[in-house]
Amino acid sequence: MSHRKFKAPRHGALGFLPRKRCARHRGKGKSFPRDDKSKPCHLTAFMGHKAGMTHILREVDRVGSRSHKKEVVEAVTIIETPPMVAVGVVGYIETPRGMRTFKTVFSQHISDECKRRFY
Repeated sequence: MSHRKFKAPRHGALGFLPRKRCARHRGKGKSFPRDDKSKPCHLTAFMGHKAGMTHILREVDRVGSRSHKKEVVEAVTIIETPPMVAVGVVGYIETPRGMRTFKTVFSQHISDECKRRFY
């Protein structure tokens, strides 16, 4: 196993390891908010990806702060959210081993772009 002859700082952040190609082009939602059964059926997640960062100039409205009613520059993230079209609905039922798919209902009219994605 090789090693450095002299000490040097590492190159790159460890958060980006392992350096390899991604498995899927689109992201994958891994966490969802806890479902409140008293509310009607609603959309729980929306896909988006980070497009970049910029900065904004805004006025702080925090009483008691030293920067109250002053303008500050803050970094902001730009999230790109492509248009989303509902193609179908999946129903789940509770079982002793957790949630299980009960029924999947697809739309009757699906665009050709969406069909191309599936088949």
